[in-house]
Amino acid sequence: MNQSVLKICLAQISPVWLNKKKTIEKIEKYIVKAGTKKCELIAFGEGLLPGYPFWLSLTNGSEFNSKIQKELHAHYIRNSIQIEAGELDTICELAKKYNIAVYLGIIERPKNRGGHSLYCSLIYINQEGQIKSIHRKLQPTYEERLTWAAGDGNGLQVHNLKQFCLGGLNCWENWMPLARSSLYGLGENLHIAVWPGSEHNTVDITRFIAKESRSYVISVSGLMGVEDFPSDTPHLNKIVENAPDILANGGSCVAGPDGEWVIAPVKGKEGLITADIDFNRILEERQNFDVSGHYSRPDVTRLTINRERQSIIHIT
Repeated sequence: MNQSVLKICLAQISPVWLNKKKTIEKIEKYIVKAGTKKCELIAFGEGLLPGYPFWLSLTNGSEFNSKIQKELHAHYIRNSIQIEAGELDTICELAKKYNIAVYLGIIERPKNRGGHSLYCSLIYINQEGQIKSIHRKLQPTYEERLTWAAGDGNGLQVHNLKQFCLGGLNCWENWMPLARSSLYGLGENLHIAVWPGSEHNTVDITRFIAKESRSYVISVSGLMGVEDFPSDTPHLNKIVENAPDILANGGSCVAGPDGEWVIAPVKGKEGLITADIDFNRILEERQNFDVSGHYSRPDVTRLTINRERQSIIHIT
C-alpha cells in the first residue's frame, strides 16, 4: 500500500432536515458508497446531522419568549445527537467495516454539559471505527448563538492517517488565525474545513489556508433547498414563506499545498467528490515556507491551548 497517496471523498449532500434517524441512514449510505470506491477518508458538512438552523434568520429567531422559537428549538434538541447514548455507533461500525476514516459535522447535546444545550461539533472517527476527537465549535457565528452554545479547546487535536496529519474546524472558525495555528503547530498537513454550504464561504478561504499552511485543504459543504424542509417540520409555513429557493448551494472543493485547485468549488450537485492526494507535494511546498517550523519564531511569539473540557461540575 502506498502510504504517500490518500484517496479522499467529500460528501456534498443535504440532510433529511432535523430528522436524525433518516439523516443517519443517508450518511450511512454515503459511507458505504465511499467505502466501495476504496476511499480512505470521507468528510461531511457542518452540522449535517441533523441540519443547520436555517429557521433562525427566516422566523425572527431573536424574538424573546416566542412560542415559535421555543417549539423549533425543542424539535432541534430532540433530533440532536447524544454520543454517550450510542447514537453514532452504526456510523462507527461502517467506518470499521470499510476501513474509512470519517469527519462528520453534528449537532451534539452532551451529557457532560447537562444534556440539553446544543453544540456544533466536528467528530473524527478513525479507520477502526473509534471516535478519537469531538471538537465543539469555539464560537458560534451571529444568529447561530441563538441556538448553539460556545465550545472549548478539547477537540483541537490532530490525527494520523497514512503519512498525513489531519485536523478540522467548523465554518467561520477557519477564519480564526489562532485556531488554525493550533492545528498547524500540532503538525497538521491536511486540513478539513466543514461548512453548512455555499460557494461564497469556500472559494477564497480554502486556497488561502492552503497557501498559508502549505497543506492540503478540504472544504466540504452541505446542500439545502426549500424543498428539503420536511412536511412535518414545526411552523413549516412560517419558515418557507421567507425562504429563498436555495439556502445552501454546496461549493465543496480541494486545494493543494501551493494554494491551487485540486478540485474547484462544485455547486448545486449532490454526491461524492473524490480525489487522490500525494503527501510529497506537502514536502515540496514546505521547502520555502513552514508556518510552524523553520519560518516560525517561538522565541518571539507562541500560542497557548487550553484543552480542558469545560463542565459546570468538578467531581473529586
